[in-house]
Amino acid sequence: MTTVASAAAGSADRTETVGGTNHPLAAVRDLRVSFGDREVVRGVSFEVNAGECLAIVGESGSGKSVTARTLIGLTGDGARIDADAVTFGGRSLLGLTDRQWRRIRGREIGFVLQDALVSLDQLRTVGSEIGEAWSAHHGLRVGPAALRRAEREEKVVELLGLVGVPEPRVRAGQRPHELSGGLRQRALIASAIAQDPKLLIADEPTTALDATVQAQILDVLGEAKERGNGVILISHDLAVVARLADRVAVMRHGEIVEYGPTDEVLRAPEHEYTRSLLASIPSRTSKGTLLTTGETLASTDTDDSSAGTGQKLALRVRDVRKSFAARDRSERAAVRGISFDLAPGRTLGIVGESGSGKTTTARIVLGLTHPDAGTVELNGHPWSALSDKERRANRHQISVIYQDPLSSFDPRWDVERILRDSLRSRGLRGSAADERVSELLDHVGLSDTFRHRHPLKLSGGQRQRVAIARALAPEPSVIVCDEPVSALDVSIQARILDLLARLQAETGVALVFISHDLGVIHHVADDILVMRDGAAVEYGDADKVFGDPDHPYTRELLAAVPTIDESESVA
Repeated sequence: MTTVASAAAGSADRTETVGGTNHPLAAVRDLRVSFGDREVVRGVSFEVNAGECLAIVGESGSGKSVTARTLIGLTGDGARIDADAVTFGGRSLLGLTDRQWRRIRGREIGFVLQDALVSLDQLRTVGSEIGEAWSAHHGLRVGPAALRRAEREEKVVELLGLVGVPEPRVRAGQRPHELSGGLRQRALIASAIAQDPKLLIADEPTTALDATVQAQILDVLGEAKERGNGVILISHDLAVVARLADRVAVMRHGEIVEYGPTDEVLRAPEHEYTRSLLASIPSRTSKGTLLTTGETLASTDTDDSSAGTGQKLALRVRDVRKSFAARDRSERAAVRGISFDLAPGRTLGIVGESGSGKTTTARIVLGLTHPDAGTVELNGHPWSALSDKERRANRHQISVIYQDPLSSFDPRWDVERILRDSLRSRGLRGSAADERVSELLDHVGLSDTFRHRHPLKLSGGQRQRVAIARALAPEPSVIVCDEPVSALDVSIQARILDLLARLQAETGVALVFISHDLGVIHHVADDILVMRDGAAVEYGDADKVFGDPDHPYTRELLAAVPTIDESESVA
């Protein structure tokens, strides 16, 4: 394996000829980046060659995104950059003016951000944005304007189809706020590849995407490699890294702690930190154990035949249906006849692509959306049939943990007020509420000093712990977890999953766990509901569904999931 000290030298014999000169496509030598007195990148060196993918992995705050942004001049105001060299195609990127950067960004170095909502122009259609990028590269200036416009529109549709956008001609005419997070991310990738840049920097490009779409995006990035383009992939998903990357740089606290060929780093890591990242990956083999320690967690399963024995189910959902009016005033079925049972202490995993009806089903279960037909019972009592006013008295029995807790918190409130607000439904106030806040913080592994912190001052993992504490506050019998770990780094994800497992073992709470990550689902779920186009295509025991799926769509989902060892199935 290539050592950190010899990282730069180790790739020198794989350089390509660019512009008649033998050198790497991009090279960084002893890069240091500081903000004020805080050095966030310390002595980083690496190279990227034409037709090669370098993956940079590490936890939030490790310096990986700042390192990549240096190569496109987006480090930010106030950053101090020192380096022996930062080059692209043999040219130095140090000290460029804004005008010089504008000639390079997009055309020669493309950049795909994770947060597509802030990266896309909210005032333009995505087709306009992608078309402008494509025209800038191909320079359409000849021929009648109508023909140029028609060719551009066809290329936009082609690019959107390439990155897995359904109904690309319709989506091209929509603005970013009209698209789901996954569709916005795909549109952003289409815009980035439209100019066919020599180097493409992709910062968590597949985090918000389902397995089959993720596979499409990885294929697109792989095709860019085959055309001779260089790719820098920033990702916390080591299975994605294993599928695409030729070399891996593992960063921690601003430094590269391990560097080498992907196979060697992921299968025979030398550094303890790399080994801890790999051990944190949830999968079929980790089921029933705590990811952070490897210890076996005592089973809390109940008899799943409880419906037949008279024992109360935490949730009983029968033939729920929901349709919404489409733009053309037709009815679009979002949920079509979904049924399932959930016993106390058990976890139901719900999987499916964007638009499959997962979130609508969750909203019906939570009582936030009223079904057109069918029923939901909570703890053996009617739930969906009640009015909002009637549900209010029992609202504390079901809670929710969202993917992005920050958007669900009032930013003016500190942690204490957020938790106290959830305790009001149980009538806790004064010293009793104060004591319960301390208990909740302790439950989720936060000290009492977090009481007076505001959400914006917390890390992603800390915010998710507060969200879990808020969900637990009213002592619910059911918690709906809607992509609760998809935006977290692998080690933080492991701690959150372990926390949920411990809390379920202690309280017997039932979980509805929605995720596009099938490794996470198999790790946490007792039963699986696979959804497609609003319907359940498969439902049953998790090991059975993953190990011997009946439906072709389930098999398609499983086949699309990247793994560290391609000889292993996610099942």
